[in-house]
Amino acid sequence: MQVLAFVFLFAAFAFKLSIVPFHLWTADVYEGSPTASTAFLSVISKGAFAFVFITALYKIFQPLHSVWYNLIMLLSVVTMVVGNLFALRQQNIKRFLAFSSIAQVGFILVGISSNTPEGIASVVYFILIYIFSNLAAFGVAGVVASQTNKEAINDYKGLYQTNKFLSWMIALALFSLAGVPPTAGFFGKLFLIKAGASQGSYWYIVIIALNLVVSLYYYLRIVRAIFMEQNDQPVAPVQVSFSTKLGLVICAAGIVLTGLVGWIYDYIQSFA
Repeated sequence: MQVLAFVFLFAAFAFKLSIVPFHLWTADVYEGSPTASTAFLSVISKGAFAFVFITALYKIFQPLHSVWYNLIMLLSVVTMVVGNLFALRQQNIKRFLAFSSIAQVGFILVGISSNTPEGIASVVYFILIYIFSNLAAFGVAGVVASQTNKEAINDYKGLYQTNKFLSWMIALALFSLAGVPPTAGFFGKLFLIKAGASQGSYWYIVIIALNLVVSLYYYLRIVRAIFMEQNDQPVAPVQVSFSTKLGLVICAAGIVLTGLVGWIYDYIQSFA
């Protein structure tokens, strides 16, 4: 009965966090919602539920650790694989970011599976980085879509020709989501993998590393389209308001400084 109760509660959390196989709503909702609502769902809502999920596992269901460790380890791999494979074939930028967020949840589960204070610290640190990175990506997508009605990834070809500021902002966000050094995303995923390896399941870490390589391809594919590919009808110059520009600059600073300023992770770990 305890295991059955845990499975029911886990299904509820999995639905909110977009863990496979409870992820089927994510891409359609992300694409159909206004960009501001989509950004809130992908960052704030998901981050809040991740914190509650950790508390439930570590406090309430700690006696069932042998059960939920195997379940989370399996679902983290499946979630990463499904998120990566479907992100590869997306043509809409919001659907692409939806499957990207599913794959990122798989990495969050890696840190949660460690059942250690280091795992908690790595998850909180990664969610902080994820907030800056995803808000920057959705911010650029929202500005472009609101003024040009363009959401297809092909429309971003040659974006650097006409919108240099937006191009650098989304490139930095994608580098962080991909885990490219020296962005904070690299350190976030490094700490998650290190925490996940504490249980000694090294084949698990190998699979995670392979998924990292796959994610590099589809993130850098968009960066390549923005900076290197030509477009006969590039996105027209977009007027970026001061408040939007300030928000994007804050996100960019967060992406860089969260990774380079070491005391931020130490401060989070002191609470964990």
